[in-house]
Amino acid sequence: MKRLAALLLALILAAPAWAAPPLTLDGDMEQGGLVIGRAAPGAKASLDGMVLDVSEAGIFAFGFDRDHDKNATLTVLYPDGTSVERKLAVAPRDWQIQRVEGVPSKYVTPPPEAMAAIARATKLKTEARATRAAGSFFTETFIWPATGPISGVFGSQRYYNGEPRRPHYGVDVAAPTGTPIRAPAGGTVTLADGDMYFEGGLVFLDHGQGVTSLTMHMSRVDVKAGDRVEQGDIIGAVGGTGRATGPHLHWGVYWRGAWLDPQLLVGPMEDAIAAAGGN
Repeated sequence: MKRLAALLLALILAAPAWAAPPLTLDGDMEQGGLVIGRAAPGAKASLDGMVLDVSEAGIFAFGFDRDHDKNATLTVLYPDGTSVERKLAVAPRDWQIQRVEGVPSKYVTPPPEAMAAIARATKLKTEARATRAAGSFFTETFIWPATGPISGVFGSQRYYNGEPRRPHYGVDVAAPTGTPIRAPAGGTVTLADGDMYFEGGLVFLDHGQGVTSLTMHMSRVDVKAGDRVEQGDIIGAVGGTGRATGPHLHWGVYWRGAWLDPQLLVGPMEDAIAAAGGN
């Protein structure tokens, strides 16, 4: 009897864990956070009813906007018909107030003659966001596109020349004009333009599934739409074009309409500066 019980226990311990399909979530469960999910090959996933892109290997990404609610629901459906539902708690954050003075008035309250340029820029950005590139470069450990003092942080409510404007959806890095800007992760360029009204020189780099970096105020754009780049490749240079009061890099990240905090994807700036030899 004891031998039979021992045999049954061994069989139970050796049995596949059918009741627990593979699912891991890595990232920041907070406003502005990016989360990377890994499930079984062939799985499907949705977040609050929105169907997610899932790679053949079962890798997917999703993120939480600056003002996302405190809860979200992730559902994963496996090829064998089983499913997993995860209730996610999204941590809220406090946001700074940032006042930016010295911005040319035409960028705070654009004159009528600027409407055509703004409409052109809006059209280009809308078209670039309409498609999502293949690949899972968002699983790479991101690097800073440029190094220097951080002069603006994600989520801060901005006032330009005393007038309230939308929140700051990115991180600003002060650096001299001409400083190289490197791809923070690999991906496909979906927009590259040197003369956008507000952004100046602008590049969209899709790291896969719509997780996209944008770099703006560039003095030089070295890539074109459709280019595939690797992490660390130079895509342009720092400048002060568009709505900017001086040379700096604005690095933003979004996923399918949700603005994400780039600083959550990289290590401390001090480490990046030290690794670059203090420059």
